[in-house]
Amino acid sequence: MTAHETPSPIGINLPSHAQDPDPEETREWLDSLDQLVDERGDERATAIVQNVIQRARDKKLHLPDSLTTDYVNTIDVESQPEYPGDLELEKEIRNALRWNAAMVVHRAQRPGVGVGGHLSSYASISTMYEVGFNHFFRGREHPGGGDHVFFQGHASPGIYARAFMQGRLSQEDLDGFRQEFSSEHGMPSYPHPRAMPDFWEFPTVSMGIGPVNAIEQASFDKYLHNRGIKDTSDQHTWAFLGDGEMDEVESRGALHIAAKEHLDNLTFVVNCNLQRLDGPVRGNGKIVQELESQFRGAGWNVIKVIWGSGWDPLFAADSDGALIDLMNATPDGDFQTYRTENGGFIRDNFFGRDPRTKALVEDMSDDDIWWKLNRGGHDTKKIYAAFKAAMEHKGQPTVILAHTIKGYRLGKNFAGRNATHQMKKFTPEDLKALRDTLQIPISDEVLESSSVYDAPFYVPDADSPAMRYFHERRSELGGQVPSRSREHKPLNLPGEEAYKVVKKGSGKQEIATTMALVRLLKDLMRDKETGKLWVPIIPDEARTFGMDSLFPTAKIYNPDGQNYISVDRDLLLAYKESTSGQIKHMGINEISSTSAFTAAGTSYATHGQPMIPLYIFYSMFGFQRTGDFFWAAGDQLAKGFVIGATAGKTTLAGEGLQHMDGHSPILAYTNPGAVIYDPAYGYEIGHIMRDGLQRMYGADEKRLQEVFYYITVYNEPMVQPAEPENLDVEGLLKGMYLLAPAPEGEGPEVQLMASGVGVPWALHAQKLLAEDWGVRGAVWSVTSWTEMRKDALEAEKDAFLHPEQEARVPFISERLQGVEGPFIATSDYDFLVPDLIRPWIPGPYGVLGADGWGFSDTRPAARRHLHIDAHSMAVKALQMLARDGRVDASLPAQAVKKYDLLNPNAGQSGSFGGDS
Repeated sequence: MTAHETPSPIGINLPSHAQDPDPEETREWLDSLDQLVDERGDERATAIVQNVIQRARDKKLHLPDSLTTDYVNTIDVESQPEYPGDLELEKEIRNALRWNAAMVVHRAQRPGVGVGGHLSSYASISTMYEVGFNHFFRGREHPGGGDHVFFQGHASPGIYARAFMQGRLSQEDLDGFRQEFSSEHGMPSYPHPRAMPDFWEFPTVSMGIGPVNAIEQASFDKYLHNRGIKDTSDQHTWAFLGDGEMDEVESRGALHIAAKEHLDNLTFVVNCNLQRLDGPVRGNGKIVQELESQFRGAGWNVIKVIWGSGWDPLFAADSDGALIDLMNATPDGDFQTYRTENGGFIRDNFFGRDPRTKALVEDMSDDDIWWKLNRGGHDTKKIYAAFKAAMEHKGQPTVILAHTIKGYRLGKNFAGRNATHQMKKFTPEDLKALRDTLQIPISDEVLESSSVYDAPFYVPDADSPAMRYFHERRSELGGQVPSRSREHKPLNLPGEEAYKVVKKGSGKQEIATTMALVRLLKDLMRDKETGKLWVPIIPDEARTFGMDSLFPTAKIYNPDGQNYISVDRDLLLAYKESTSGQIKHMGINEISSTSAFTAAGTSYATHGQPMIPLYIFYSMFGFQRTGDFFWAAGDQLAKGFVIGATAGKTTLAGEGLQHMDGHSPILAYTNPGAVIYDPAYGYEIGHIMRDGLQRMYGADEKRLQEVFYYITVYNEPMVQPAEPENLDVEGLLKGMYLLAPAPEGEGPEVQLMASGVGVPWALHAQKLLAEDWGVRGAVWSVTSWTEMRKDALEAEKDAFLHPEQEARVPFISERLQGVEGPFIATSDYDFLVPDLIRPWIPGPYGVLGADGWGFSDTRPAARRHLHIDAHSMAVKALQMLARDGRVDASLPAQAVKKYDLLNPNAGQSGSFGGDS
């Protein structure tokens, strides 16, 4: 390359520095801008530059459309603050932590264990963590309440190593890494609060969930503050992420929310080691530049930490910008390769591409090039400057893009290699090299005395300056991080009065269970003790669910308030936004809504202030679309109510294939943190929610409290009956109760079981069987197929593991003891849902299921087509009775003909149209 050839920037539209025909004139213009900023301030300078840009567009000048800046540090040397810590002591601590983190994984590969783990992620991020631990991350004992830190999941060995050096974990704990049940001291592989409920706060390893959850955690802190529930003004949320992780759609999908809500209490730190799990993130491109453009375009403050202090003299000597141009044009694949070679290779293949840049390093040795020219993410001073600037920035969230090396300081067999993510152990030579690099005082004799997997952990003397400094820094910042608290304020739960509205039914008015739920919620939100603690969360269907009635009173949370004249301001149910609004109305954004549920549902642990989230959504788009977020919510021990509205396969008349939910209870059932109910009537919902509040938030509760409730509600209007006298509340809560006994008299008996909107079909089937065929049917309202299955499986497991004890009888077996079959079940869900309890039905069991793709039609036609309706139940009952010889064998065929069972237009189960 000649002095007149300039490499082309990659993926950015930036001017060349080295080919400027009049650099002196350019410098004068830049000096003028600097003077304007100094004398008139940022605001005035911004206004003038914006006007200049507009005039340039008017003149049809070619302007760069990129949001990207040069591939250099955002904070220049002159703006760097003094480092407040002891660099030598911090380096000694960091070296010990690096060694111990590596040993956590290496020792776990010993024969008979071999459980895996990750060495290289923590190696790349260690310096950033230590700057945070020593100077920024505030523990929960801090007067401000403490920070929220979302740790990069694959770096967990480093967090365990730090806790070990603090005395929080023992060597036995570290040796139990990834052996949660086989070791007495077992620990999980990644940050899992449910596995370590006193240690981890946030689960982060399911890629893409951490970023959205961090955004909503920061948003929820502002929400608590703006509503006057808690002062969170001195709390900050940090999210440490990988550049490969940022490829997940979820990782970037909610950035606009953080900017829209001005979340200056949020900092993303993206560990840009240029590598995914298998290779480079953007081998032909530049991931840092790509991320800068997207974050800046989304409204974030962007700070790049690309180069370490060793580069500062080279930048100072780069008078014509050739080095910057070279950095702009070098792809990530090359930068990765450079760290797997040596200083001579870098001299020839990077600096040697331009004689001007080659001249910059002619007085440097190959060793100097290798050791002194470091990446910014490994430079303590550069990181501190970025963290400090992020904390001081107001009005926007900040992202720090830090250039690092995956496997940094682990040796040439690890650093920057494509396979480094899968490398779990060291050879004896690797161990000695790592020991020497980190200056760990362990002799060859110790390393060679036994198995290579017995390489010891190392902790400096307790009274050494390094260890005193180590503990003092955390003490001054408010205690240990990460740390999760189980202590929180108690809740005085609502009394009987709040549930009266659903107990009395709807009289002659037809309302859906969705509306019954909303009426109950309104009364619960009026409760003097807990009303303000409810957090209604709605993606963007409040009017569909009849929740617009909450708008005028509870109001929609918006940190900017409402700065426009509402088009429906004169209506009773006017749309109303407020800085102190109670409703989290998330727009058409289900991942953010689920994350908001998690933040609110874990407030009892993160803030010591229990909140009661109620997240309502189209049931089809809940566990199907955002199921992974609910797994993270369960991992984080979230509490609250998740409402699957417009539930079922057929109640959402006319919507079609992608809106018809026949399977959400099945998906929800796979989540161990979910308690699932499919109620038919408003009074059932009242008992379920009252019991749910007691279970999750009540005192003296023996059941597992760290659960959330998934309750399905429907949009089909029907008369809501008043609560029956002598209601079997225990049965209702455990999953099933007898709603309508079989009529007195002669004739065979059948048991008709249904859930949710299917209960009226069962009642109709009871009438059909009695009037047309002389069969007596009893109707059971099944509020939870899944809770009955869980109870039965637990009883069987107890009997299996403790054969010497008297076996517990499952609830369903107890309730159906002596009940005469056959049993016929229906629901608005797939066959699998009611079939969950088949093993414990004491007789022939016939299940009707709404299987198959969704479609558009009327409710009665849809139910007849799927053969889940009242007439189908009656025919199924007759078939099973005929099979046992209890009715004439010709009756089923007569019934099929009588009810015109194959004709969708003959369906009668359900209403036509109707609002929720």
